[in-house]
Amino acid sequence: MADKTLPLVTVFTPSYNRAHLLPRCYESMKAQTCKDFIWMIIDDGSSDGTEELVKAWLKEDNGFEIQYIYKPNGGMHTAHNTAYENIKTELNVCIDSDDILAEDAIKKIKCFWEKYGSDKYAGILGLDADFDGNIIGKGFPEGLKESTLSGYYAAGGKGDKKLVYRTEVITQYPPYPVFEGEKFVSLGYKYALCDNDYKLLVLDEILCNVEYQADGSTNNMFRQYRRNPKGWAFMRKFHMGRANSKKRLIELNIHYISSSIFARNRYFIKESPKKVWTLLLLPFGLAFNLLVRFKTRNK
Repeated sequence: MADKTLPLVTVFTPSYNRAHLLPRCYESMKAQTCKDFIWMIIDDGSSDGTEELVKAWLKEDNGFEIQYIYKPNGGMHTAHNTAYENIKTELNVCIDSDDILAEDAIKKIKCFWEKYGSDKYAGILGLDADFDGNIIGKGFPEGLKESTLSGYYAAGGKGDKKLVYRTEVITQYPPYPVFEGEKFVSLGYKYALCDNDYKLLVLDEILCNVEYQADGSTNNMFRQYRRNPKGWAFMRKFHMGRANSKKRLIELNIHYISSSIFARNRYFIKESPKKVWTLLLLPFGLAFNLLVRFKTRNK
């Protein structure tokens, strides 16, 4: 049951050494015509003055509440875990530190949810765009009213989309696993679990403007594969049981083998949910592992 004394939405922003970008994100919060939200900043162990920056904002009259939570550096997924542990509002949405909340996004979410929202849905699926207003990937098919995230992509959808979840739904699933020495697990883990049980309402509006950074995870996938093999192996095993095509199953096994080699896991065939496929694809997994090593040789 939603607490009507709280704002409707928590906008949470994981941030690691992004003090140079956070002010732009902050300005987009201040520009919202509807202030029915909390801005929660999860500082993932920054050492660039982020805390001092946010403390100055806490003294300003912004029309909305700012919450600041510091945690040791653990990666994006651990920042999401911390956010979900602390969010109390009915809805929540992640706006990364290098992105901005689109014009009137909170008003659009509030009006749409008040009109169509119910316990039947996990939340809202909206659009991301670049800073020029161009939709990332593909938009929504005309007339699409509801969908799962995976269902949208399975039907030919492309590009990042903005997820606005009901807090009581997204927090009912296990937190992202944490592997010692690693700092990456795909956020898609919880989203996929949610897709098993709920659909999302489709809001054909831009809710976030994004800018991919050179040091962001999107632009450093090969390095992520090498530095976080246990996290990647976990996700490959998770998706193997959900693979809807032979092509997808082959791809997952090749990546799983490569990650397991990096993780020095001698028991990866025994632990595979698709042991025969894993055994058959060993040469290809080894070849991919060598490719990742080559791509990351100077990083």
